[in-house]
Amino acid sequence: MVFNTGAALLDAIVLAVVSQEKEGTYGYKITQDVRKAIEVSESTLYPVLRRLQKDECLEVYDRQFDGRNRRYYKVTDKGRLQLNLYQTEWKNYSMKINEIFEGGAAV
Repeated sequence: MVFNTGAALLDAIVLAVVSQEKEGTYGYKITQDVRKAIEVSESTLYPVLRRLQKDECLEVYDRQFDGRNRRYYKVTDKGRLQLNLYQTEWKNYSMKINEIFEGGAAV
């Protein structure tokens, strides 16, 4: 992709991906789901997950899988509010960009 992905957009994408799983999801699956939209490495994604946890948008818990612990991430109520804000902002932003690309003036 030729466009840079800022921290806020990456946070929004991660929150959207994690919010799709009611019981939460684990890091590798999050990486794979995010990669459906943008190219991102695990070394980029894990600091995002830690930041969202620190900001109380994600909660973390461990679950046994094949004899070892797997770390799961789940969206908190605060994370859902933040995701709603991101979704509203994204709709407004993308509408303005689409208007410009399609030849109209941004409102």
